Amino acid sequence: MASISILCFPFITFLSLISGTSSHSPTYGAFVVNATKLPPEDYFDYIIVGGGTAGCPLAATLSSNYRVLLLERGGVPHTNPNVMREEGFISTLRQVDSFYSPAEAFSSEEGVPNARGRLLGGSSAINAGFYSRADYEFYNRSGINWDPDLIERSYQWIENEIVFQPELQPWQSALRDGLLQAGVRPFNGYTLQHTLGTKIGGSTFNSTGHRHSAADLLNLAIGSNIKVGVYATVERILFSGLESPGSKKNAIGVVFWDTTGRYHHAMVKEEGEVILAAGAIGSPHLLLLSGVGPRSYLSSWGIPVADNSPFVGQFLYDNPRNGISFLSPTLLHHSLIQVVGITDSGAYLEASSTVRPFPWRVHTSHRRSHSSPMSFSVANIMEKIIGPLSPGSLRLASTEITTNPIVRFNYFSNPVDLERCVNGTRRIGALLRTRAMAGFRFWNRRRAEFRFVGARLPANQSSDEDMGAFCRRTVNTIWHYHGGCLVGRVVDSDLRVMGVGSLRVIDGSAFSISPGTNPQATVLMLGRHMGLKILRERVEKMKR
Repeated sequence: MASISILCFPFITFLSLISGTSSHSPTYGAFVVNATKLPPEDYFDYIIVGGGTAGCPLAATLSSNYRVLLLERGGVPHTNPNVMREEGFISTLRQVDSFYSPAEAFSSEEGVPNARGRLLGGSSAINAGFYSRADYEFYNRSGINWDPDLIERSYQWIENEIVFQPELQPWQSALRDGLLQAGVRPFNGYTLQHTLGTKIGGSTFNSTGHRHSAADLLNLAIGSNIKVGVYATVERILFSGLESPGSKKNAIGVVFWDTTGRYHHAMVKEEGEVILAAGAIGSPHLLLLSGVGPRSYLSSWGIPVADNSPFVGQFLYDNPRNGISFLSPTLLHHSLIQVVGITDSGAYLEASSTVRPFPWRVHTSHRRSHSSPMSFSVANIMEKIIGPLSPGSLRLASTEITTNPIVRFNYFSNPVDLERCVNGTRRIGALLRTRAMAGFRFWNRRRAEFRFVGARLPANQSSDEDMGAFCRRTVNTIWHYHGGCLVGRVVDSDLRVMGVGSLRVIDGSAFSISPGTNPQATVLMLGRHMGLKILRERVEKMKR
């Protein structure tokens, strides 16, 4: 394949980074290898595709009793300073390439830029680090066969390892006070629970700004039972029974290739499973390319059909983000999400602050004074709607796995979503009018005012039409996309792919709504929860 050879030569030196060890290497490095070191064929009890937010805790859990292979298309997080530091968040999202950057950029058909995690830890290694458990309604609506005891145990397992109580930065303290003054009450203090009002949530950044991610949960794996292959691109799932029309197909392994273009076959043992944990873009994409999807659609691409599953890639959702940014008259510390306002009108409010260098232009006739500030700060306030209710879809752009699929999220196609955005942006307006925000205004001769960077809220905030137009005009992503392999349409309540055997999807692609304010905690929990359930199922099966 020509596309593989293109990937090979520019990154050989870079890839050698993971072959050595660093003084800061995590303990899981003992069983992480470049995929070039994996044999042409090997057998495992569980093959997990995607070493991300769900895949890492799932692999660590299953390794307690079984031989596990975890395949990740990207590299490791700890060798990249931007990934590992809180202040590197924006740089990580901006410094992208077509090959192995930690963030892989893509855009929806609406033209909204987005990103996918492409490294061990997945999107938990490139996100803003906020950690908050799902709302209770999510569990009832998800369709997943949850075990309440395992939910709690799984959350605690994760929180003991990678979740920290943040030390509030000044901007986050001002946000907390402003939300309360704007009526987002009560104040619930520091809590990981989803509770109406204003709260301080957990963070996967520690007090020094060092990131922890799903990858760190691999430190809890049984090293002798697990192998993690990085820079491993899974091309398709292998099925038995394709030669027998009408018979049920079973997943028996996967085909993947390494950075030299060499192909490998990973096969499952008897009673084993292939588990997709590649996320809301990656999992439906791989199913389609492997022949699980709408029959006529797959045939039009020349893809042999393993199972006619009409809803693969359908009901894909992305929570729209809208907000404003303004300059701060004083220099703020860099801060990501620490405080959230959970309103009763279908929207959540969060904020961040960034420190940026002044773009001084030095001319021979004018030089910057030594007393001039070197940096300035931008404060950001955003709202995210719950749900959403507007469904989108994913379809193929190519039969190459390395080509991103085409996605359309149909933001605000459901009027309820637009109504919730209007409610949320009005809350931002109320927040800006509070005493807590007064110190972020600049004084001119007549009055104090905000110096906005980019779009500002409409002057007439009582107008549904004006506020709705603002929502449509400024729509962005908060990177909480989900769906594409929904429970009851593609997978069953135990996340088994319906119509084929020995295949599950365990990630956010099974969700019809985004859990709570931020999905990270729930997806991490899902990986651990499902791993424990699978272990229990195997024990019960042996007793029969």
